[in-house]
Amino acid sequence: MSSLGLLKLVCLLMFIGWMFIWVVIPMEFYKYKWTPILAEKFNATYIGGQGTNLFLLTFPIMLISVLGCIYIHINNKKELSGTSSATEKHMGSFRRPFLVLGPLGVVTTTELIFAIMGFALMSWQFGNYFYVSVKHPHMGHHTHDDPWQVTFRSASLRLGYASNVAWGFVFFPVTRFSSILPLVGLTYESSIKYHIWIGQAVMVLSALHSVGFFIYWLSSNQMILTLEWSPVYVSNLAGTISWVFLIAMWVTSFAYTRRKTFEVFFYTHQLYALGTFFYVVHIGVSWTCQILPGIFLFTLDRYLRFLQSRSNARLISARLLPGGTVEMTFQKSRGVRYGVTSNLFVNVPKISKLQWHPFTVISNENMEPDTLSIAFNSGGSWTTKIHKELSSSIDRLQVSVEGPYGPASTSFLEHESLVLISGGSGITPYISIIREIIHRSNTQKAGKIPRVQLICAFKHASNLTMLDLLLPVDNTPIDLSNIQLDIQAYITRENQPPTDDSHKLIQTKWFKSTPQDMPITPVLGPNGWLYLGVIITSSFVLFFILLALVTQYHIYPIDHNTNEKYNFTVWVLWDMFFMCASIIVVCSIVFLWHKSKIAAEDQKQIKNVEVSTPTSSPGSWFHGGGTELESVPYQSLVQATQVHYEGRPNLQRGWLVGAL
Repeated sequence: MSSLGLLKLVCLLMFIGWMFIWVVIPMEFYKYKWTPILAEKFNATYIGGQGTNLFLLTFPIMLISVLGCIYIHINNKKELSGTSSATEKHMGSFRRPFLVLGPLGVVTTTELIFAIMGFALMSWQFGNYFYVSVKHPHMGHHTHDDPWQVTFRSASLRLGYASNVAWGFVFFPVTRFSSILPLVGLTYESSIKYHIWIGQAVMVLSALHSVGFFIYWLSSNQMILTLEWSPVYVSNLAGTISWVFLIAMWVTSFAYTRRKTFEVFFYTHQLYALGTFFYVVHIGVSWTCQILPGIFLFTLDRYLRFLQSRSNARLISARLLPGGTVEMTFQKSRGVRYGVTSNLFVNVPKISKLQWHPFTVISNENMEPDTLSIAFNSGGSWTTKIHKELSSSIDRLQVSVEGPYGPASTSFLEHESLVLISGGSGITPYISIIREIIHRSNTQKAGKIPRVQLICAFKHASNLTMLDLLLPVDNTPIDLSNIQLDIQAYITRENQPPTDDSHKLIQTKWFKSTPQDMPITPVLGPNGWLYLGVIITSSFVLFFILLALVTQYHIYPIDHNTNEKYNFTVWVLWDMFFMCASIIVVCSIVFLWHKSKIAAEDQKQIKNVEVSTPTSSPGSWFHGGGTELESVPYQSLVQATQVHYEGRPNLQRGWLVGAL
């Protein structure tokens, strides 16, 4: 067995063991037989009552994340050397769509398996906790409660337990620099769907839990308990505050709000920090340790992104194409590795200091090793402001970036034919794919190059200029004769080519840079995954040491040697403080050390990376230009393109097969 296979097997076994712990926790024998034994072994004075959950539910995932970093590092080295993992090829079958039509949209086999596992785990947790509470009805209930109140309160409480399971998984899919997702063939982009599903589960279960207790308190004349902030037990008020924040996030996260008023969704979603804070205050240290791995790894990732975004990216140029399309080109270091369809998050403080927008990277790291480009169509309010700003007489624009993030796989090259279908600016993910195919055809003439048919629809003929982006604008020699490229472009709102202003000029803006402008660099360098493993290990060990010291010399003497209990809220605040402090200290040290190395290497790199660019748009020739193009690649591109007016693509299966 290879080293990659062995690492993956170890991670799989540890994950199965971790899931087994989640399964047995709500069972009766765990509570009454295992808990006393485990408490004696792990709840020592160094870590207190949270010791069992730290060992059983936190430590395994932290170890898996570290092993995942090693796995990705080795796998990347093999990909650079031209070898691929057989395991990755087998995983490809699980990434294929399993369900296409339905309320969940397109669902792959992997997504369906994890969705079923998650639903089963939450149902199992609620069912077993509720069974144990019914079997032992004396636990946590007042003697004057009616039988239905006892059962109702118990069900409401156990719904909260089930929601804690969802909380334990909700942060994993949105951790961009994740070493766990690639182990199961997932990326940050493909995992957003999981976050939405788990978030819905959190909200539904939390709502049932909260409303259930409100009804119970109202029926038992104890509504005053809603405002209770107990120093020795669960804080009801903290739970209510957390629920209010979650409700605000929930009602603004549906598709209609995201599409119509994205800013409302974006800003209210930042309430996750306050919602999570008051939630962990509500549940206390023992239950927090069950969901700690997701919070820990997400916080670490978020702080690394914060450090990367503090530097200004060096914006080299911007191309303003007819039709409102914008291409922005940044300088990057050669250590930045990214794959096709990767995303770059962009922030322009002059427009909004808080808004971050993801854009597809259209450049190819092999063809353009020193630059990175993104493209977008100025249709929304934010992109329209960017277009207006770039069209003005500015000579510099301050831009911050995070990323790029995305898959490193080029599995699409294994197919004989590719059919790429897009509408409007949706063509941008395919630009990087076609550029990769062009690169392979020019460097591996003997290799198998898939045939490509691009079917794209645009509203207006001026949008045809987006096809210009299929070719890079630098001086790299390009030969399109080695690939079979067929482009079918459809103009849906015009019935004939425009008769005037058919030869529009491309506006190219070159920007000055300052010493504060830096090339886009990898967050932790070329060996970033190994450094991430070091950061995870060091920060978690530091967190554990700080927690043990405070527990031993401050919390334990008060909690066990006096008649009073240590404050329930303050204890969990210590945990959160040590987690954040450990992450900030370790990440800052590693990041600043890496940044000093990058600054030294940057002095050796060319400061101004200029590329030649055409003065006119070849896209205008798709609807009847009369002058011969000077660029041979652009001539080939135009010859491979057929433009259809006032129509839409016929996507019937037989038509597609015949076209190929």
